[in-house]
Amino acid sequence: MRHRFMKAAGIVLAATLSIGAVQAAEYPSRSIELVVPTAAGGGTDAVARAFAEAVRGHLGQPMGVVNKPGGGTAIGTADVAKARPNGYKLGMVVVEMAILPSLGLAPFKTDEFTPIARINADPAAVTVRADAPWKTLEEFNAYVKEHPGKVRVGNAGTGSIWHLAAVAYEQKIGGKFSHIPYDGAAPAVTALLGGHIEAVTVSPAEVFTHVSSGSLRTLAVMDDKRARGFDSVPTLKESGIDLSIGTWRALVGPKGLPEDIVAKLRDASRKAVEEPAYIEVLDRLNLGRVYDDGEAFKASLAKEEATYAGLINQLGLRR
Repeated sequence: MRHRFMKAAGIVLAATLSIGAVQAAEYPSRSIELVVPTAAGGGTDAVARAFAEAVRGHLGQPMGVVNKPGGGTAIGTADVAKARPNGYKLGMVVVEMAILPSLGLAPFKTDEFTPIARINADPAAVTVRADAPWKTLEEFNAYVKEHPGKVRVGNAGTGSIWHLAAVAYEQKIGGKFSHIPYDGAAPAVTALLGGHIEAVTVSPAEVFTHVSSGSLRTLAVMDDKRARGFDSVPTLKESGIDLSIGTWRALVGPKGLPEDIVAKLRDASRKAVEEPAYIEVLDRLNLGRVYDDGEAFKASLAKEEATYAGLINQLGLRR
């Protein structure tokens, strides 16, 4: 009896594995839902829709964008974490995925996702008004250190990536800012233009128009290399400051996504980001084009989550 039971169990297991293999081989056999944790019309939505259109030709099935904003991107991101790991619900997540858990604002951590591919990245940048007294980063740093708390730096909200970038920066130079939160990067830039603050640490893309018009001046970008469109602007590392920090957008799935499906998605994603239509959208928005997948992407996520957790703990921001 026991022998017959074990034999039957083995047959069931083999059949299950066989079905799973067939499903993976046929993937995708229907449309894929791409959850975007921000509202329609923003940069993340634009990147997601351009990517969805570009990847369709490499997957053979449509990828439909579904916006699920709220909770500082926590609602849509959590929805992806809870999805069945079958490849039919994915997420176009942002850097806040690695920040929100440490703030106590999300029921997930980065290890509860399957990292597929990072397809965009933009560094933080130190930007001031064009008529500010600081013409170079060295002049700005010297003033900050000599006048602790006097320089007001706007960010996209307490605990946002641009707030953490400013905190990491002031720690590196041994200075102290007065951090002013706004409801997003755009209001912070508007406040800078109006002279209500002295600087912002948002991305180059978010100040590009005003830098181009001569209203603002970017002193440095927080990256390993200079930003496209900001070729004359040095990196912090060129000034002897070892700091790279910024935002990004990436394709992820729920934890446990089968490796065969992950491989197909990564292959299709790698090809999609080379499509002219996708490149045109990112260039028009002045967003950085990158591609990272596999263990490098996974390791980067873990490292970033640890970094942000340390900063958040230092600031006592956990709720």
